[in-house]
Amino acid sequence: MITDEKMKHAYYKALLERNTAFDGIFFAGITTTGVFCHATCPARKPKYEHCIFYDTAEEALLSGFRPCKRCKPLSYPRSIPETVQKMVELVEAEPEKRWSDRDFSELGIHSATARRQFKKVYGMTFVQFARARRMGIAMKTIKNGEKIIDTQLDAGYDSSSGFHDAFTKIMGRKPKQSKELKVLSADWIDTELGPMMSVADDDYLYLLEFVDRRGLEREIERLRNRLNAQIIPGKTKISEQIKTELQQYFAQSLKAFKTPFILMGSDFQKSVWQQLLMIERGETTSYKELGTKLERPNASRAIGNANGANQLAIIVPCHRVIQTNGGLGGYAGGLDRKQWLLNHEKNYLKKN
Repeated sequence: MITDEKMKHAYYKALLERNTAFDGIFFAGITTTGVFCHATCPARKPKYEHCIFYDTAEEALLSGFRPCKRCKPLSYPRSIPETVQKMVELVEAEPEKRWSDRDFSELGIHSATARRQFKKVYGMTFVQFARARRMGIAMKTIKNGEKIIDTQLDAGYDSSSGFHDAFTKIMGRKPKQSKELKVLSADWIDTELGPMMSVADDDYLYLLEFVDRRGLEREIERLRNRLNAQIIPGKTKISEQIKTELQQYFAQSLKAFKTPFILMGSDFQKSVWQQLLMIERGETTSYKELGTKLERPNASRAIGNANGANQLAIIVPCHRVIQTNGGLGGYAGGLDRKQWLLNHEKNYLKKN
């Protein structure tokens, strides 16, 4: 999401003028209609305060906006392969669907071809696109706390049953009433590194993750199954606390995270995460060094997998683990974010 006011005004001016030089440079999410557009969209222009600007279509999708049917922002550039256009239409017809190689075979499309062509046109794979559209349905409700009927119409559904199916495939079907049923609240947090989602109750934080993280749906599913929980949009005192602490973290004024949380995983995973919590801000360690501390010197790969399973981004600082040769290694939130976080924390030490 674009936050720079000067840039936002420049993009709004381009939107009003339908400036072709900006086509494909930004995408405008229109809050009053729930759609996102190109700079040259012929539709009636919204007020400035009703526009949210994004660098990529994926960001707009994850924020819950659907493609405008007039300017068709996902058809940029205009000359795109027929196969790609067909795939976009299929997602719009059934945005809650999770796609597999079998689906492509039934359509007579080779999955590798689909991935390659889609990536070339949109800069993201078809799976990324479908996931962003699917997740956007849930994220829109979480972000805005809207009434369900408003959300379902903005998402492009004509009936409550259609929207309910899409939302619950991600956040979980409403369980049968049970004394053991746990209700968790999901909230949206805007950060300098992109939107994050928290899942908490009034006592603990269970999940904190970047919205565009690959595998987030599976994390949510595992959380629901382990706790027999229903996840609904909402705020708790814990979600408000972590939101405040993240703001302080990015402003370099937070001394330490104090939000209570629960680590859920295997004994080995928990042992790795406990070690991560001991790495001081501004410092790094290697997978090999962690293995030595855990008395598992040959467990670098298992430690890397445990890092990848961490459900509390930034708080449990898996971004502080790098390769022995100084390389960044992996990071589920993306290597650009990992580098940014490490630089941010080093600057924090210099400042304080």
